[in-house]
Amino acid sequence: MEFEKYQQSYVAEVEQSIDFAGQGHDFFIRVKADELVGSCNRQLGSLEQRCVLDLGCGVGLMSRYVSEHFGELHGVDIAPGVVERAAANVPRGKFQLYDGRRIPFAERTFDAVFAVCVLHHVPPTQWTSLVAEMARVLKPGGLLYIFEHNPYNPLTRRAVDNCPFDADATLLTRSQSAALMRSAELETAEARYVLFFPWNGSGFRSIESGLRWLPLGAQYFVSGRRAR
Repeated sequence: MEFEKYQQSYVAEVEQSIDFAGQGHDFFIRVKADELVGSCNRQLGSLEQRCVLDLGCGVGLMSRYVSEHFGELHGVDIAPGVVERAAANVPRGKFQLYDGRRIPFAERTFDAVFAVCVLHHVPPTQWTSLVAEMARVLKPGGLLYIFEHNPYNPLTRRAVDNCPFDADATLLTRSQSAALMRSAELETAEARYVLFFPWNGSGFRSIESGLRWLPLGAQYFVSGRRAR
C-alpha cells in the first residue's frame, strides 16, 4: 500500500471507516498509547532515559502521545511525505525514511521498538524477517511491541473492510504475533487484548483490565524481550 497517497486524508479515511463505533480515531490512538507506556513502565521501570523506535510511524499519531514519556524517540517509515509530517507533528521525535527491510540503526540501539498496526500491511512472507530486524536493534533486555487488529472481532473486520488503505491487509492473530516473537528469539513479556469498549472513563478501563485474556477486544498487543 502506497500510504503517501493518503497522507493528507489519512485521518479522515480512518474516521469514516470507524464512524459506527461512536469514537474518533484519536480515542483509539490514546488507548494504545496508554497501554504502551503502562507496559513499558511495568517492564522497564523509569522511562526518562529510555530510547525507543516507532517503526511504521506514519504521520506521528502514536509518537505524539508517547514521546514525552521517553528520553529519546525515533521513527521510521517508507513514505517520504509521511515522515516529513511526522517530524512537524512531533518536535521531540527524530524521523527518517527507511527501505522497509534494513532499519537504519546499529544492533542493540533501542530499549523498546513498537510497530502499531503495521504488520497487517506487510506481505506475510516478510513478517518473520521484519520482526527479526526489529529484534536486531533492541538492547539486551529491550522490548518489542506488536499492536494489531484482532481478526476475531467482527467490528474490527467491519472497520478494516470499510477502510480503503486496508484493502491489502492480512490480519494476524495474537498467537501468530507471539509465534513471530519466538521466531526472533524473544521471550514473551506480555500479551493482552484491548479496546473492548469504545467509551471513555476509568470504569470501563477497569472492567477491561479483567478481560485481557478474552479474544474479543478490537485490538491486541504482544511484547517480547530480547534476552541477550
